[in-house]
Amino acid sequence: MTKKIKETSNSETVVKTEEGKTLDQTVSALSSDAALFNREITQFNVEAETKKQRTATIVKNIFVYTFLTLCAIAAFLPFYWMIISSFKTEAEYRESIPTFFPRTFQWKNYSVVLSQTGAGASFGRILLNTLVVGLLSTTLGLIVIIITAYALARINFKGKNFLFALMLATMMIPGEMYTITNYITVSKWQWNDTFTILIVPFLVSVYYIYLLRNNFMQIPNSLYQAAKVDGLSDMGYLIKVMIPLTAPTLVSISLLKFIGTWNSYIWPRLVNIPDWRMISNWVTSGFTDSAGILGGSTSEALNTLKMAAVCMVSLPLFLLFIFCRKYIMHGVSKSGTKG
Repeated sequence: MTKKIKETSNSETVVKTEEGKTLDQTVSALSSDAALFNREITQFNVEAETKKQRTATIVKNIFVYTFLTLCAIAAFLPFYWMIISSFKTEAEYRESIPTFFPRTFQWKNYSVVLSQTGAGASFGRILLNTLVVGLLSTTLGLIVIIITAYALARINFKGKNFLFALMLATMMIPGEMYTITNYITVSKWQWNDTFTILIVPFLVSVYYIYLLRNNFMQIPNSLYQAAKVDGLSDMGYLIKVMIPLTAPTLVSISLLKFIGTWNSYIWPRLVNIPDWRMISNWVTSGFTDSAGILGGSTSEALNTLKMAAVCMVSLPLFLLFIFCRKYIMHGVSKSGTKG
């Protein structure tokens, strides 16, 4: 009897065990289905969120590029107006309703500009003045800037920091405030109507000295010590090490200084007669109706000729910026090596 009871118990245990296994399998299957369902929901939500983000990015890019395009058009519009005006006739230019494209292209405006004398001097003479002053002023000014920046960055002497602070303080003074004093000084020295008066007063530029000094200070001092161990002098270290490492900055300084000389207007007009003036002075004078095209006074200025002259003067600077813009940007933002 006892044996039968035990056999019955064993059979019930087996049944219960099999039922438990079946239940576990069922629960496991349900868990797998639930996990798969949750995964599908998660994937669906990720895809929806990705689409939303992509749509928001596209809308944002459309808005940004539309805004930038409008800004570019607004910035380019004056240049476009200058170019098309240089090809118009004077009568078309003076119409009450402006035209945004010339009816007939007046290519001869440029030849007439070259044949006339603006600012009392020929185009060739004014261009030669500008090139001579620009090249000499840039070359000599670059030498002064390099030597001064090197002295302030590497050479230790008494009062260096005070001198540098004093130089920076002069940047706070507007250039118009010392124009008259400079004019009185150079007039006493009888420099008028020469290249000297256009070059010497502008050899020193505190901003460029400040920029180059900071770039010199970024060069590790270990290079200077190694050069001294090798027996290299300060001038040799400057020429062989520091100038090559700061070449982008030096190129940008040269370009910006030449552009500043090319665009100078007030100082050449103040100190020199027309034969010794610069290209900007040539643009703003002359180009009158000497042939009586308008039927009025022959001394009346022709705006189309002035626009043609401005295009001719702006073209070299535009090309210079197009081909050298990476040097200008790189030189101002980065130079030297970090210590």
